[in-house]
Amino acid sequence: MATDKPEKFDAPAELALRLTEGLQKERIVPRFVDSYVVEHGRQALQAHAAMYRDLLTLLQREAMLAVMARALEVAYAEPLPAGRGKPQPMSRKDAAAFRRKLLAALTRQQKWTAGDAMEFQSDLQLYEDLLARNASARRHRKPFEAANHPFVDRCAFVLDSSFLEDARVAASRALNDLERFAAETVGSVLAPAAAKSSPVRR
Repeated sequence: MATDKPEKFDAPAELALRLTEGLQKERIVPRFVDSYVVEHGRQALQAHAAMYRDLLTLLQREAMLAVMARALEVAYAEPLPAGRGKPQPMSRKDAAAFRRKLLAALTRQQKWTAGDAMEFQSDLQLYEDLLARNASARRHRKPFEAANHPFVDRCAFVLDSSFLEDARVAASRALNDLERFAAETVGSVLAPAAAKSSPVRR
């Protein structure tokens, strides 16, 4: 009688699922927009339901780019078991394979066309290149400071180009929440995966 073999844990696919579902559940983007509207008296942004939905859709996509960029950054540096040796961060080859599998899983889950997937990957690469270029300038910010980050600039322009600096500061606060969520999600997925693949000492 044939027995079903247990499925191998697919960390990139699980991470893609938890990031997309969690981003919706946490409602970081709607809370960011709603708090901005209240704080700055910009009720006009919510006056037309269809335009408001379009705004949230655009910002949600930017949030997914920021979350994916941060998740990959954390995942690359996450110590993984290396046989009997000391845990090591991902090699360049492993990082490239992880990124490819993560984006493939995301494409399947979102039911994107090839064009949608290519466009997202192109924007993600832009995020990663800009973040790598600005890595030395990253530091803790005061609450009234705006982050030097593509999410902040792009979201501020989409959200409220008439009050760009206010929008940038608000987007920076949302970015903090997004990056914290991404890091926590990566830890919750990769830590159990690393534990499962670690050799059992006898």
